[in-house]
Amino acid sequence: MIAGLFRFKGGVKPETHKNASAGAPIRPAPMPPQLVVPLRQSPRATALCIVVPGQKVLKGERIGLPDGPLSTAVHAPTSGTVVDITPHAMAHPSGLTTRCVIIEPDGEDRWTDRPTLDLDTANPRDALNWLRDHGIVGLGGATFPSHIKAGAGGGIETLILNGAECEPWITCDDRLMRERADGIVAGALILKRLTGAREIVFGVEDNKPQAIEALRAAVHDLPGDITVVPVPSLYPAGGEKQLIRVLTGIEIPHGKLGGDFGVQCFNVGTAYAVNRAIAHGEPLVSRVMTVTGNVEQPGNFEVLIGTPVEHLLALAKPKGDTDRILMGGPMMGFELPRLDVPAVKATNCLIATSPALFPPPPPEMNCIRCGACARACPAELQPFELYWFSRARNFGKTQEYHLFDCIECGCCSYVCPSQIRLVDYFRFAKGEIWAREREKSAADAARERFEFRNERQAREKREKAEKLAAKAAATKAKLAAQGDAPAAADATASPDDAKRALIAAALERARAQKAEVAPKNTDNLTPDQAAQVAEADARRAAKAEQNAATDAPE
Repeated sequence: MIAGLFRFKGGVKPETHKNASAGAPIRPAPMPPQLVVPLRQSPRATALCIVVPGQKVLKGERIGLPDGPLSTAVHAPTSGTVVDITPHAMAHPSGLTTRCVIIEPDGEDRWTDRPTLDLDTANPRDALNWLRDHGIVGLGGATFPSHIKAGAGGGIETLILNGAECEPWITCDDRLMRERADGIVAGALILKRLTGAREIVFGVEDNKPQAIEALRAAVHDLPGDITVVPVPSLYPAGGEKQLIRVLTGIEIPHGKLGGDFGVQCFNVGTAYAVNRAIAHGEPLVSRVMTVTGNVEQPGNFEVLIGTPVEHLLALAKPKGDTDRILMGGPMMGFELPRLDVPAVKATNCLIATSPALFPPPPPEMNCIRCGACARACPAELQPFELYWFSRARNFGKTQEYHLFDCIECGCCSYVCPSQIRLVDYFRFAKGEIWAREREKSAADAARERFEFRNERQAREKREKAEKLAAKAAATKAKLAAQGDAPAAADATASPDDAKRALIAAALERARAQKAEVAPKNTDNLTPDQAAQVAEADARRAAKAEQNAATDAPE
């Protein structure tokens, strides 16, 4: 039982802008003409494609198998035909492409078979593999595979369900908790069983009273230690380490995870997806997304994975002065380079911006080392130092100052009086470090292959020499036993003498074999032919006598 709340260091209180979309119930998004399903649903891993163009697929049918420890399966969001498998722009500020399966819906939206899993009889490992094969990942934005998080090990005392949804404009989790609280609680109970937790705590920001009441009604008659706790509205209270700190008082240090301290945290949307996978056999083929901002009809939609962003924006009717589209919230999201990118499992919000809602940022000025960023940082870092080292490309120093503890929440950029986009520098530094590590890993692998090749060649050379030595020794022993090589029988002879003796014996055997060869096709010869043969035999005999005289010792 939570006795009281704690506070994390730093944080900011931006305008929430949630009322515009929070009042609209979840609506299913219409089927687009084509679905673009990326085989890479997260930066960590991709899936192995198992379909071909022209193949018919059903809704929920696997089109990609897990390809690596951090990978999960990918499924067809609806029934239809695979029309192409091709690189397509992904939902990333870089605008780079990734391999995608293009599906043309048939309009029937027919499900494949959906067997369920009985947790009473299933092995825990089978349950975790079930989540992997149904594509369940964290829906709070990180898309970390849920089967890894749920199976991280024993010792979990507290299971936290994250319903804080602290970033401005986003309301998809709020509507999900209001409308589908029973499914969320059912998923939380499944996760409690998989993690072995003793208690369940729902952490919901206190600016969501309807969601809090819906969850409390859903857990009212359930046995066990289950509580719904309102937490103060302070960004980024929805960060995993920050929410753990607020609810339990545990401060997760650098390089550690919540599981190391008996606490595991899942998003409420993830819990709902877990329940649909286990109890209903449904893989993760859709999610609730918020479409808001400079639009006429903001709201929340149940969206199939792979739906193009331009199709979703049309549902909310962007206004004429819309100039950019953000994926995610204004603090941690990014501007989309193009609108034909598909919605993915990490897409929780689309924000249409305008110069009035989101004025262009003023030009950057010099850092004045005021320390405002350090006071606002919830990870207790020194962003101004990280900024200087990132700008100077001194990536070793950035790691010394714990760059990878940065959760990219944007609090430092939000309070910076010099308008420095600090998070952009930190993302750049992280990307450079990752790229160098990949290059180093590739170079190490190449060096290992080169060393292995050299060792293999040296080993083959040694083995060949050993075989030749063994064969020579066997020949020597054989000749000594037969008395054909007197030099070979001399145990005190030098290696060169033994070698010459072996060569002489081999030549003698060759001559003997040659002498034993009888000429062929010599029957019925004409007198002229017989004379030619006799002449050739005479020349051959003379040559043999000459060779014998030359080889004889003086």
